[in-house]
Amino acid sequence: MSIDWNWGIFLQQAPFGNTTYLGWLWSGFQITVALSISAWIIAFLVGSLFGILRTVPNRFLSGIGTCYVELFRNVPLIVQFFTWYLVVPEFLPENIGMWFKSELDPNIQFFVSSMLCLGLLPPLASASRYAPPSSRCRAGRRTPAWRWA
Repeated sequence: MSIDWNWGIFLQQAPFGNTTYLGWLWSGFQITVALSISAWIIAFLVGSLFGILRTVPNRFLSGIGTCYVELFRNVPLIVQFFTWYLVVPEFLPENIGMWFKSELDPNIQFFVSSMLCLGLLPPLASASRYAPPSSRCRAGRRTPAWRWA
């Protein structure tokens, strides 16, 4: 039994567009890297902001950080994708929502929606992880000292 790999397929013309299969793979890699970097930047900035908000002594600001975490927690990622792509443009001002839905290239619509979804979900983990220990335990429950370090 021998396996005959056809590596030349990567250099053949793709059925759609004016590129090869290798060009499709390279384009997908570039989009993945751009999406990852932009979502990471958003996640870093938003996670830092809400992580700091949850640690301040002001109850109002701490409540804003807690509301953000509790609002997005336990919502499946696919539901958040659909929310950012289908629901959020409906709540934008009419001219911006129509521009996003009708005049913007669909590939850019998907990219922006994915960037926002992936950028706003990871800060929940860091905001929860770095919350003050008193907010992570139930009232009256003792926690070991090593968990506070």
